[in-house]
Amino acid sequence: MSSQSGGGILRQPMSVWATAFAAVVAFMGIGLVDPILPSIAKGLNAGPSQVSLLFTSYFLVTAVAMLVTGWVSSRIGGKRTLLLGLALVVVFAALSGTSGSVGELVGFRAGWGLGNSLFVATALAVIVGAASGGAEAAIVLYEAALGLGISMGPLVGAALGDWNWRAPFFGTATLMAVGFVLVVTLLR
Repeated sequence: MSSQSGGGILRQPMSVWATAFAAVVAFMGIGLVDPILPSIAKGLNAGPSQVSLLFTSYFLVTAVAMLVTGWVSSRIGGKRTLLLGLALVVVFAALSGTSGSVGELVGFRAGWGLGNSLFVATALAVIVGAASGGAEAAIVLYEAALGLGISMGPLVGAALGDWNWRAPFFGTATLMAVGFVLVVTLLR
C-alpha cells in the first residue's frame, strides 16, 4: 500500500466529510421535488406544464451557471465559492417553502439552481484538494455523495411531502445551513 493512501478511503480530514455531507444534501435537491409535484400543483392551483417548470428552471440555471463557476472560484477561492453556493441554496430553498404561486416557486428554484451550481462544481475540486489518499479516493467520495444524494432526494421529498408540500424545501434549507456551518468551521 502506498504512503499516499493515508490508511484508507474512510480516513479523511473533517473538512472532506463536511464538504461531502453538503454535497449529499445538494444532490438531494435535484430529485426532492419530483414526488411532491402533485401536492404542489394542488396547493398552488397549477397545471402540469407549470409544475414541470420547477425542473426546467432549476436545471437550466444550473447548467448555464456551471459554465462560469470555475471563473468565480478562481477569483474568490474555493471555500468562498462553496459558501456562496450554500448560502444561496439555504435562502432559495427556504423561500421555495414560502411560495404563494407556482411562478414564485419556479423563480426560487432557479435561484436554488444557481447556488447548487456554485457549490457542486466547486465541491469536487475542494474534496480532491483536501482528501488524503490522492485524487482517486476523493473522486470515490464525491461519487458516493452524488449517488447517495440523488437516491435520497425523492425519498426525503416523499416522506416530508406527505406531511406538507412545503416541508421538503424547509428541510433542505435546514440541512444546507448545517452544511454551511460545517464548511465554515472545518474547511481551511
